[in-house]
Amino acid sequence: MSAKNTFYVTTPIYYVNDVPHIGHAYTTIAADVLARYRRLKGRDVFFLTGLDEHGQKVQQAAAKAGIDPQVHCDKLAPQFQDLWTRLNISNDAFIRTTDAPHKSIVQRYLQELFDKDLIYKGSYTGWYCTFDERFWTEKDVENGLCPDCKRPVEQISEHNYFFRMGQYQDRLIDYIRTHDRFVRPEPRRNEVLGFLQTQKLGDLSISRPKSRLSWGIELPFDAQYVTYVWFDALVNYLSALEYKLPSPAVARYWPADLHLVGKDILTTHAVYWSTMLMALNLPLPQTIFAHGWWTVDGEKMSKSRGNVVDPNKMAAVYGVDPFRYFLLREVPFGQDGDFSEQGLARRINSDLANGIGNLLSRTLTMIERNCAGTIPDVPHDYLDGEEAQKQYPLLVQARESLRALGDRLDVLFDGFEFNTALLLLASRASDADTFIDKHEPWKLAKDPVKRPELHAVLYSAAECLRILSLYLYPVMPATAQKIAEQLGLNIDFTVPLLRNTIEWGGLQAGTKIHKGPALFPRVEPNPEGAKPVNDSATPSQSAPTAPTSATAAPTPAAPAAPAQIAIDEFMKIQLKTAKVLAAERVPKSEKLLKLRVSLGTEERQIVAGIGKKYDPESLIGKTIVIVANLKPAKLMGIESQGMVLAAGDGEVRGLVTILEEVEPGTKVK
Repeated sequence: MSAKNTFYVTTPIYYVNDVPHIGHAYTTIAADVLARYRRLKGRDVFFLTGLDEHGQKVQQAAAKAGIDPQVHCDKLAPQFQDLWTRLNISNDAFIRTTDAPHKSIVQRYLQELFDKDLIYKGSYTGWYCTFDERFWTEKDVENGLCPDCKRPVEQISEHNYFFRMGQYQDRLIDYIRTHDRFVRPEPRRNEVLGFLQTQKLGDLSISRPKSRLSWGIELPFDAQYVTYVWFDALVNYLSALEYKLPSPAVARYWPADLHLVGKDILTTHAVYWSTMLMALNLPLPQTIFAHGWWTVDGEKMSKSRGNVVDPNKMAAVYGVDPFRYFLLREVPFGQDGDFSEQGLARRINSDLANGIGNLLSRTLTMIERNCAGTIPDVPHDYLDGEEAQKQYPLLVQARESLRALGDRLDVLFDGFEFNTALLLLASRASDADTFIDKHEPWKLAKDPVKRPELHAVLYSAAECLRILSLYLYPVMPATAQKIAEQLGLNIDFTVPLLRNTIEWGGLQAGTKIHKGPALFPRVEPNPEGAKPVNDSATPSQSAPTAPTSATAAPTPAAPAAPAQIAIDEFMKIQLKTAKVLAAERVPKSEKLLKLRVSLGTEERQIVAGIGKKYDPESLIGKTIVIVANLKPAKLMGIESQGMVLAAGDGEVRGLVTILEEVEPGTKVK
């Protein structure tokens, strides 16, 4: 973005009377991710968010409560500040438009423009919506209702002060045409240009008489008026640089690199704010990016529908990092998205629990089992040189793909392609899983001659996790820290990444790992919202009267020929393919394994008596066949939702698998 080493990113300042919802969280999390990423890259970052605390709604709410408007704002402001703390937002400053320094700076800019005759007094007649605090023209209003909120409007005629915005129309059109990155994404840029090129830009009313609105910043040149929202709220981007740092920093950080806004306030920023800056002879921000809206289960969020998503609740139920991840992974940034708790649960299970979470668990388990819980030492030939290229191409491929990761992520973050960046990181975790499966370390561990190769595989998997933690940090800071801690590392993610930090080989042999609990507890999607899965069912829980579902290799009771069944009876059995996502041993059992399998449209937990034949790690990624329509049963207190097909008399000799690649959930005939 900016050629300077600084990076100044802002969110809109949110209206204090609002209850924080998913839209507020979305913008602020996106800004936080960019701020964290730029800090990792060594940029001097200033990240600003805050509150807009003036206006008619605040005045009316305070009057209804019988308290002073300032007291009202002081009571409400913490709901945003507490949410940002909960969501791990790393803003450098939090501005409130009721701050005394902000007020004086706004008045200074107003006086400057008034002295230049760029603010003048005039009369105005229009339809006013109190809820939106906005005037509408006759053509905008239908049936006496606000076109935005559909509430009744009232006709008002009054004298006000106006900013000569219209005289900057041609200059702004030219600026947008010659600065491709100024308004983004492209459809929003075209939208603003269309607006400016198809109608005459009028002057902007920037005041309200105190007789109608007293809760605002008094105009320095007329004590009977207060400034209206735009000349108060938008100036925060400049005023914060004057008083929120130890010394004034306008020259250091302005122009802003990025204003992140919702698409509903794009015109406010791209037109109103831009022309204000032109009038003040100040540079325009590098980029104004307008993101889309979130609907809920296909419907617009509204208090009347009762479907406003509370980010506090989502963070409490699903975890802060999974919530942050979902918002940026689910839809391309800039487009509208649909939120559902079922979708959030699926994303947690598929991307996080089955992805990076499973990779960490299985890697550290094998290091504990085969390397005494320390990062193994690896001979140079197994990772570098011509011999490695010939003998261990997968090791070399894993290393090279991670070396190229940083440059690719730079491009994606510069382009606001959060979902593609996260998909790339998830694919690298998946590649590491595949790499483990191909090398089969559980087999290497049985051959002393293959010990160096085993160490190379386990080292490579752990090193992959270390590097992924560095790049996951901006989106999931707490998760990155947990990965590092379980790898036995003490990484300070707040300092810039050095070249030797992200280079392959940074993980030191002999480091003691500290395997901990699962990074991402699984969640079960259900119509009433997902709930954490309890995988530690106890034997005291009652079991349904259903057949045991371990494997389909029971020991015959007698050598007599099995009874014949009719085809209709056999057709009642549903056999389906299932892909093994995770596997682990059942405590206190030599025989039982607990599997998590995918049937395409759903995931299931199955307990199978195949533990003497198979190591859990060897099953991950395999496509097996299960009986899919058995009633759930419990083995050692753990529910099993199906039966694995296996061959053998008494002892399991092999699983029934599929030779060709088929989708999970395919019927077996």
